[in-house]
Amino acid sequence: MPQTPQHPARLRGEGPISRRAFIARAATRGWATVALAGIPGPSRRPAAVTAPPPTMGRWLMRAPLPVERQEVGVATVDGKVYVVGGYANGRVDQPLNQEYDPATDAWRDRAPVPLGLNHIAPVGLNGKLYACGGFVQQNRGAVPAVYEYDARLDRWRARAPLPEKRGAAAAVVLGGRLHLVGGRDLVSVGTHDVYDPATNRWTERAPLPKGRDHLGLVVIGGRIHAVGGRFNTFDYNTDLHDVYDPATDTWQSRAPMPTARSGVAAAVLGGRLFVFGGERAGGVFSESEAYDPETDRWVTMVPMQTPRHGTGAAVVGGRIYIPGGGLTNGGSRPSSVNEAFALL
Repeated sequence: MPQTPQHPARLRGEGPISRRAFIARAATRGWATVALAGIPGPSRRPAAVTAPPPTMGRWLMRAPLPVERQEVGVATVDGKVYVVGGYANGRVDQPLNQEYDPATDAWRDRAPVPLGLNHIAPVGLNGKLYACGGFVQQNRGAVPAVYEYDARLDRWRARAPLPEKRGAAAAVVLGGRLHLVGGRDLVSVGTHDVYDPATNRWTERAPLPKGRDHLGLVVIGGRIHAVGGRFNTFDYNTDLHDVYDPATDTWQSRAPMPTARSGVAAAVLGGRLFVFGGERAGGVFSESEAYDPETDRWVTMVPMQTPRHGTGAAVVGGRIYIPGGGLTNGGSRPSSVNEAFALL
């Protein structure tokens, strides 16, 4: 089991690295070709955008997080929303695990994550919460740790570690298995690993066509949609939208997001993909955009009341909950805001 670092990670302003430094890092990993020529930027395919729908949605203020946090993992288990890890109280290695009940609009503290991390990729599966990877330092220091949380017992246990350490990946459930896509250690990857809880084993599947981290990941109609993200820093935000078909183990491109961004919150509501917020050099996004897989087109929805990045989205009872997140780009202004998006 990974150990907590001897020296606690301290919060700093998070910023982009220079192109020269980026290429140097990539070269040390044998990625020189990728570093020089393969950086994914905005797609050359124009975004297919339709007129706004009859309802653009609305935002509801809900009970705030007990602690201001960002770079958290957000997931749903049995109708409750869990927010794990992240930056809080001047530290970037928080083990916090806080549970929100939409029925009562109330929070409570639960058993902390065994290792304090940020940029965890969590997902609910078979009534358990799985927390995959993450960083022990600010946006770096990736670990391969995987933990399973039993909400009924309020107890964590370690499971089979990731084949390769990484943070800022994204996780979904498809066919009773956990799919972990993208992320990075030193450089962004397109790695796609699948975890079977019955055997406690990981297997490899077709990687993303272009590796990226801080992306959104959802399942619609038995296929995985990977949207946005970036290659190593938000200077290389992307609008890429790729769809994975498990029957053929292949990815295909779909209409790109209208707004290239990373650090987004993504969820499915009413058969559509919704993407909220994100960050860029110099600020954060308020954009809310929705994708219809039947038409392969995007529409613009009502913007976020509180623009943020470094959070996640959880769907309960026809609403999308987005708790916490950073109010400015980087890691210096976490928030306790908890807002719910509804179509009606």
